[in-house]
Parts: sequence; structure tokens; C-alpha cells
Amino acid sequence: MIEVNELTKRYGSRTAVDHLSFTVRPGRVTGFLGPNGAGKSTTLRVILGLDAPTTGTATVGGVAFRRHPRGLRHVGALLDAGRVHGGRSAAAHLLALARSNAIPRRRVDEVLQEVGLTEVADRRIGGFSLGMKQRLGIATALLGDPPVLVFDEPINGMDPEGVLWVRRLFRRLAAEGRTVFLSSHLMSEMENTADELVVIGRGRLIAAESVEDFAARGTGRSVVVATPQGAELTAVLTAAGASVGPEGSAGAERLVVTGLPAQRIGALAFEHRIRVDELTTRTASLETAFMELTADSVEYLAGQTR
Repeated sequence: MIEVNELTKRYGSRTAVDHLSFTVRPGRVTGFLGPNGAGKSTTLRVILGLDAPTTGTATVGGVAFRRHPRGLRHVGALLDAGRVHGGRSAAAHLLALARSNAIPRRRVDEVLQEVGLTEVADRRIGGFSLGMKQRLGIATALLGDPPVLVFDEPINGMDPEGVLWVRRLFRRLAAEGRTVFLSSHLMSEMENTADELVVIGRGRLIAAESVEDFAARGTGRSVVVATPQGAELTAVLTAAGASVGPEGSAGAERLVVTGLPAQRIGALAFEHRIRVDELTTRTASLETAFMELTADSVEYLAGQTR
């Protein structure tokens, strides 16, 4: 388990993280979201003992990461896939880490096979593509078979097969009871992979809740209505103040309605004797909720002035 309590980190006069508190629990994939400059990378660096907190604490398994004698046995991490010695082979890179952490040699072969790099184990890392380096970084995180795993943008450079593999891997690791903490800018991957979210902006906590609860806080709620009387229902709902349009290319047989709840739509249809075959409420997408709830925390707005 990862616990961050009242964490503050300052660099000179700049506050990167400001009294931040959250918990990342085992058995779940927890996504870490925030606009550029929100303090995500700084938070991860403090958790992993690479930066010291100004005030507050960040612990793994109840103690600061630096107090774990064999770090890779307790926490596996991928922060920057490019931070490897390009002249070493993948196998040599992992073997050096295994020796320094008292990890059996067999784990090198096991994790190379796990990430699909067995055939290129003896190739120099400098010739690897970004996707291959990401796989090597994941192998490094898995090397010590740790209970806690931290990943920062792990699917950059991955092809579609690689993205699907990573998604399944993280779900499996969480199902094994491990703590999986994942930072990414890709909302679609968070929707498909994460169970919980920690969202920050300007170094402060915005939300710590399930993906579903966070998405439901967005204002993009709509209702899909299936009816053979689309024109009649559209006129009734528009008169009641709703916005109505066809869903995709399905025409008037399926309508998307905003501005009225499903219960009110059903009541109006009944009142006007309009047949309705389906009423389905859709919450906002994760991306919509994220954009709305972090709007005041964005530091860099392209093409806009404050």
C-alpha cells in the first residue's frame, strides 16, 4: 500500500506539491491523473525516494522507500524508459539490477519472457524502439516480484497489441493482490484499466474515488431513447427544453437527449402516447469529467490567454 500524507515539495519559491494526501490500496489499479505541471512526476519521485519531501510523508508498506534494503523486492517502478545505458544488452541490464538486489538469476529470463523480449535479450538497448524500451522498463519493475508497482506513462510508443498486453498485465497484477499505481494522460486507457483514480491539480488533491464516481461528476449526462415515433418525441422533448439529436447514423429510431432526466422523458412520452422501447442514461466520459474538473488547474492553455 502507498500512503501519502500532507506531502509538500518545494523547489526554491515554487511549490510543486501542496499538502497532498491519498492512499493507493492493493488489489486495485489506481490511476494518477492531472494536467501538465500538476505535480504528478514530483509525487512519484518522492514516493520512490528520489526526492525528499519538504514536509509530510510518503510511505510504501508503512515505511519510507529508502528504508527498504532491497528496493526492487518491495517496489517496482518505471518512470522513464529512456533512462538506461544504451550500450548494455537487455539481459545485462536486468542481471546487474538482479545482483544488486539479491534477486535470483532465473528472474531475468522469466521477466524477459513475460514482456516478450527473450529473442532480443542480447541486443544493445540503444537499438531498441521506444515500445521495446517500455517493455524493458516493465520487465525491470517486475524483476523483484514486488507487491507494489508504479508506472509513469508506460504505453508511450506501444503498438495496439502492446497496449492491450499492458492493460491485461496491470489487471492481472492487481488481481494477484498487488498495489498498482499508474500515471497516464490517456483517458481511454484509464477507463479501460483503472478501478480508482487520484486526480491532482497545481499540486493539490482534486479527487480520490472510483473511475465511475469521477466520471459521473461531469456534466455530460445524456439519455438514449429508442422509439418508432422519433419525430413526435423530438417535438415534445424540445418543447420541454431538451436538446435532441439522432444517435450516430441510426436516424430518429434512436435519439440522444440532454437537458432532461430519463424519468421526465418517460413521463412525457407516456403523456403524449408515444411508444418508447429503451431509456438509457449515459454519464459523462472520463475525459469530459477530467477536462471540467481540472479546468482551473491547467497551467498551459494552447491558443488562449488568462
